[in-house]
Amino acid sequence: MKRFATKLLLSLSMIAICIATTTMPATAQQRQQKVQVLLIPNDSDAVYETGQKAKLKVMALRQGVAMVNPTITYEISEDLMSPHTNGEVTLKGTEGTIEVGTMKKPGYLRVKATISHEGRKYSTTSTLGFSPEKLQPTVQLPKDFREFWDGNLAKLAKVDLKPTMELVPEKCTDKVKVYHISYRNINGTRMYGMLTMPTKEGKYPGILRFPGAGIGEKGGDITHAAQGAIILEMGIHGIPVNYKGNIYNDLGEGPLKDYPTQNMDNRDTYYYKRVYLGCVKGIDFLLGLPQCNGNIGTFGGSQGGALSIVTSALDKRVKAAVAYFPALSDMEGYCHGRAGGWPHIFKSEANRTKEIINTIRYYDVANFARTLETPIHFLYGYNDITCAPTTTRSTYNAINSPKELIIGENIGHWTYPDQMETLWNWIITKLQ
Repeated sequence: MKRFATKLLLSLSMIAICIATTTMPATAQQRQQKVQVLLIPNDSDAVYETGQKAKLKVMALRQGVAMVNPTITYEISEDLMSPHTNGEVTLKGTEGTIEVGTMKKPGYLRVKATISHEGRKYSTTSTLGFSPEKLQPTVQLPKDFREFWDGNLAKLAKVDLKPTMELVPEKCTDKVKVYHISYRNINGTRMYGMLTMPTKEGKYPGILRFPGAGIGEKGGDITHAAQGAIILEMGIHGIPVNYKGNIYNDLGEGPLKDYPTQNMDNRDTYYYKRVYLGCVKGIDFLLGLPQCNGNIGTFGGSQGGALSIVTSALDKRVKAAVAYFPALSDMEGYCHGRAGGWPHIFKSEANRTKEIINTIRYYDVANFARTLETPIHFLYGYNDITCAPTTTRSTYNAINSPKELIIGENIGHWTYPDQMETLWNWIITKLQ
């Protein structure tokens, strides 16, 4: 009973923190749903061996008070797959049990539980791992993978950087200077970003901070620059990142709509080729700054996590990398009956052509992870349905360089503030 009470309090704390991290007006009182369903694994870290049966203890709260004898429906599925089990449980008093079952191969089972109350439905999700440390990517590594990228890197090296730096006075502080910058990339294109740099004279590490998916303005990372680092917050689309108004929305609904699938049947013209190479060129930009101490790191989540791994694998000048729930990881999973990575190209059977599969293998982050030599700090979440844990954990398992891991048993496509603090402290310390 004491152990159960501890787990219950932990679950309630997690819910409270999750709610606290949502974006709300500064003057608004934080709110939570009136009715909550709690799912508590019978294993403290929600990890089981393949073949081991898992259970979830179930409770429901109404305004923080345990509900008595409610009926809860649930569905069980493998990560991102269709449900294979549907059922319901009526709690005996305030508690009930869901028999989750097991998996015969490494992976994740996800349980979605729903309660109906006063005409409304309230749901929660819990994901359980089965021998996740044994997961491996499904994507094949092309025999000429390194040859392909070495050839493109040789062409990139011949591109004259021709950097620009424009001070943005209204964003500067007494501790940090902010610049809008650009530099040349392949095929006559340019890369843009916001550079933040300590005002105090000295030498500082340089960190490439990569963006998640989408198109938008960049404000510059003043917070971490003030801690003693030069941060280049990247844009990847070859357009300035300081525009105002609706231009980014217009681009997102126009020429950049569905950009992750543009030219995905040709490895030489696929959208991410220019992006990957432009990220590597960012290392040249940082090393060209007289204030840089020569130590370069990469940092990013989701699409940014993918770019962090890719850039670090392509260029050994990177000394440390942070990647949290990286996208573009083991995208081929859907072709093998399991979850595939964002942008979920192969979820559509129409895309499972020889040409597209072959192209994507050269851009899959899992293949870059296999060649990574840079120390890395990694994070992923069990409940992430954007960058599914099957894809992110298998990518982590493929890494052979020194690595550290943070597992978010209850997080989705988000992080707790203290987790981000850990990642930032790790990379800044590593580079200093």
